[in-house]
Amino acid sequence: MAEALLGPAEIRELAARLGVAPTKKLGQNFVHDPNTVRRIVGAAGLVAEDVVLEVGPGLGSLTLGLVGAAAHVHAVEIDPVLAAALPETVAGRADATRLTVHPADALKVSADLFQPAPTMLVANLPYNVAVPVVLHLLATLPTLRGGLVMVQKEVADRLVAGPGSKVYGVPSVKLAWYAEARAAGRVPPAVFWPVPNVDSGLVAFHRREQAFDVPRRVVFQVVDAAFAQRRKTLRAALAGWAGGAAAAERMLREAEIDPQTRGEALTVREFAALAAAGISLGYGGKLSATGGRHGEAD
Repeated sequence: MAEALLGPAEIRELAARLGVAPTKKLGQNFVHDPNTVRRIVGAAGLVAEDVVLEVGPGLGSLTLGLVGAAAHVHAVEIDPVLAAALPETVAGRADATRLTVHPADALKVSADLFQPAPTMLVANLPYNVAVPVVLHLLATLPTLRGGLVMVQKEVADRLVAGPGSKVYGVPSVKLAWYAEARAAGRVPPAVFWPVPNVDSGLVAFHRREQAFDVPRRVVFQVVDAAFAQRRKTLRAALAGWAGGAAAAERMLREAEIDPQTRGEALTVREFAALAAAGISLGYGGKLSATGGRHGEAD
């Protein structure tokens, strides 16, 4: 791993030189602690052949650690000033030939943008778009075998939650569709500039073999409907999607699920079975072309 990492003084000097002031709009909180960077890179479990996709590299703190650990790094940065400065920052401290910077919105990228194809997602994600970014990239980039992301602790808890948990919900199920996820540690606010008012959490995930023979778009529509009003039973919650409470009950019984069950009790496999039952019964007249409210690709 490259040891010429950025500390607090370097981060502030670089930001001042670029005229950059972190903005809440872009969710910018820059890591300025080298030990945290080393911890993230180590926890990601990279191998020398990995091609890493980093979203929101900012001033390049994590980028430097990743360039030293992977075969190549694709850095997607929406801020044009930061995107333009990143190659020079890396060139002064590491092998810049291993880096490709993409001035782009991570929610709009497609697979053909990246050569070589990314195999791992490792990123300090902006809090305000963390969930849709992860889901979009997993849907768009089938070459991703897994990743490690740093997100707001509350979001991390939701992403790794299992059925029955109070925080199990739409993000939990949708990530579980693609991957097996686990909590990989807590990160304190003090390692960021500016200091956020919340803790961060690391989420590690590994893509699962797809075992669900039902369109993701339909499953995600059912998931959205099931959690739209958490306190409702599935019979009531799915009534709008299925075309009535009686139709929803038929769908649930077809999937061998108790109509009085609530969404937070179902596994992703059970949601897939429920969607399959809805398709077989001809339900889901309100299906959209987007596949859900978190913005993931169809």
